Amino acid sequence: RPFARSLLRFLGFIFWGIAAALAFGGVFVILMYKNYRYLFQESFLSLPGWLAVAAALILLPTGVLAISISAKMSRYQQGALMYLLLVLLCLEISSAVLAQFYSIRMASELKSTMGYLIYQYNGTHSQGPGSRAVDAVQRKLQCCGVQNYTDWLKATAASWHLPAEKTHVPESCCKEKYSHCRGDLGHLEQLFQEGCLKKMEDQLHFVMLYVFWCCTVLSVLELLAGFSNGILMRHQPFHDFRIL
Repeated sequence: RPFARSLLRFLGFIFWGIAAALAFGGVFVILMYKNYRYLFQESFLSLPGWLAVAAALILLPTGVLAISISAKMSRYQQGALMYLLLVLLCLEISSAVLAQFYSIRMASELKSTMGYLIYQYNGTHSQGPGSRAVDAVQRKLQCCGVQNYTDWLKATAASWHLPAEKTHVPESCCKEKYSHCRGDLGHLEQLFQEGCLKKMEDQLHFVMLYVFWCCTVLSVLELLAGFSNGILMRHQPFHDFRIL
């Protein structure tokens, strides 16, 4: 019993720390989908993030209950802790599975989606959501094209709906320190030459893997908390609440 109480108290504090880490990962997933939503065909990409945030919020009272039970055992608190641990396990397993699934599926869709948006590109100052999304991605990730800047060579001036002129890349491919850059391929030193696809895949893989391992580690710790709470409940059985 003393070991179970000490472990439960320790896990209660750990839950608070992991809640912050899990909330960070969940918010990161949500913001990534919000910033690049035109590049993702799957509208439920942010779901693992919302599940992670919900789990992080529930972890706060769970940690309080774990610490409280280790100090003063209460039948009601022990029962409530078991219910919260069960809900958390459901949320975290769902979030981990979805994060792993989307990490694999979205990587294959990004290439075709970005290729389509580049083909439909209407110019740097276009108000079209697709063109603005391409410019935003290239500026934010400091990249140009799908694989590299040569992908824009396939996009003719006619497909951009621009006046006929020498082939060039969007101004969003220009490095910030070159204020007079207009995307001229004759000045490659002024342009980002690395493609956006690899950078986006790396970012997607990192954040999804982060959420996956947070949920996995937390699930193991919650099983330990449930085991410790079960030991304490065994010494104080629920005679009047066996139906629970």
